[in-house]
Amino acid sequence: MEAGDEGVDRVVDSKDLQQQSKAFDKLTDRVEDRQLDSCRAHSAMASIAASAEAEKNAMILREKELAAVKINAGDVDITANELELDKKVADRTLREHKGDAVAAIRSLLH
Repeated sequence: MEAGDEGVDRVVDSKDLQQQSKAFDKLTDRVEDRQLDSCRAHSAMASIAASAEAEKNAMILREKELAAVKINAGDVDITANELELDKKVADRTLREHKGDAVAAIRSLLH
């Protein structure tokens, strides 16, 4: 019977070793996952920062384009007075419509 008992102990030991091995693997998997998540988070943050920088540059370029549009000061005054707008809003709208007062007024009315 002693020979049979040793076989059972080895099977039990083998099962215990397998369980311990699985538990150890789970523990190390979590650490690796955290490291991967950290790398993903850093790359996501870099992507967001690059996107924000691109948007900022696009807005600066758009503002430069609008500033280059020549508009009539009289159109700004008439649009602001007739539609009861701030002159800045009237100026911006006229610039967005390339100085076309009719198109600017139509967009403000719709």
